[in-house]
Amino acid sequence: MNRDPKQECDPVSYLDGDHRDLRLDACRGLALWFIFIDHIPGNAFDRLTLRNYGFCDTSEIFVFISGYTCMLAYGGALRRQGWPTVIVRSLRRSLEIYAAFLLLVIAYLALVWVTGSSIYRDETNTRVFFDNPGIALVHLLALQYTPVNTDILPLFVALHFGFPLVLWLMLRNAPIALIASFLLYVMVQLYSWNLPAWPGREAYFNPLAWQLLFVIGACSAGPGAARLAAISRSPVTVPLAASFVIFSLVVTLSWRIEPLKSLIPDAVEGLIYPIYKTHMAPVRLVHFLALMFLGIRFLSPIKHSIQKPWAMAMVRCGENSLSIYCFSVLASFLGLVILNEIAGGLAMEAVVSAAGIALMVAVASLLTWEAKLDRRGPKLF
Repeated sequence: MNRDPKQECDPVSYLDGDHRDLRLDACRGLALWFIFIDHIPGNAFDRLTLRNYGFCDTSEIFVFISGYTCMLAYGGALRRQGWPTVIVRSLRRSLEIYAAFLLLVIAYLALVWVTGSSIYRDETNTRVFFDNPGIALVHLLALQYTPVNTDILPLFVALHFGFPLVLWLMLRNAPIALIASFLLYVMVQLYSWNLPAWPGREAYFNPLAWQLLFVIGACSAGPGAARLAAISRSPVTVPLAASFVIFSLVVTLSWRIEPLKSLIPDAVEGLIYPIYKTHMAPVRLVHFLALMFLGIRFLSPIKHSIQKPWAMAMVRCGENSLSIYCFSVLASFLGLVILNEIAGGLAMEAVVSAAGIALMVAVASLLTWEAKLDRRGPKLF
């Protein structure tokens, strides 16, 4: 059946219809599983996650897909309902993420308080709150105080809040919008521009840098979609992308495997280090783009009619990414407490990791079922 090209950016078809690209949700779902495992300190199974095999990690996946899905949803809303609807929806979503952040921190603080151990206050960066609750609350409300593992949520608040401006620039001149975003990123790399944080000096996820990946995602779903497809089909794209992925793999493995260190020349180390996550170092950006092009070329669409259980488990988590992310933060802290207070070891780490992922899938499936009954589609992160 032929589809109307306008449906490609139609928020209804994306969120509720049969044309939703489940690869986006599957990638987000797998990223959420990795995040849960990575957020348990000392978990041996974190060796299986993306961050151990390349310069970037799951954070880049979330930011890129968020920009991509925002363009799909809000671009369609603009054509059908105009700018007021786009602005209201964008503000509402940023407020939803802001509220989720505050509720997550409250629950986090409650769990840390219940443990009664000062060790966990240091581990989660919550000691400063318990020591200075008044000033900490002010900075929390201003998105300047973020306990451990909650710091990506203020980034998404800022990105969703500013998306109407991104959309406006994209529709008028996409290349100029992309160049402006890139120049801001370059200024961050040169002068370390960032927003203030508390009690540290700067935000862990610098929105002035990470906005580039968000804008690239938006461009990939809108004005740059045809160009992206053409680049992915180029005969040089796959070899170049694969070469950089292999290079990234060798470098990251050399951090743990001594013989591989001799393969990395000192000149190369001088070029790529330090690999800052806060400012999204260039090698992190290039590594993600290389993975993106390989994924576009080789990841087959997930068909609604052929739903493998493991794939749909990832999809369900990806559909409810905000709720599941918040749940994973709390679950990873509980996993840490279990491993420290009840039993440790590889077997127990396997049980905690598997149980946490199973709970994430169960909660996500319940949320998707409830959303379908209420005729609401999964929301953007």
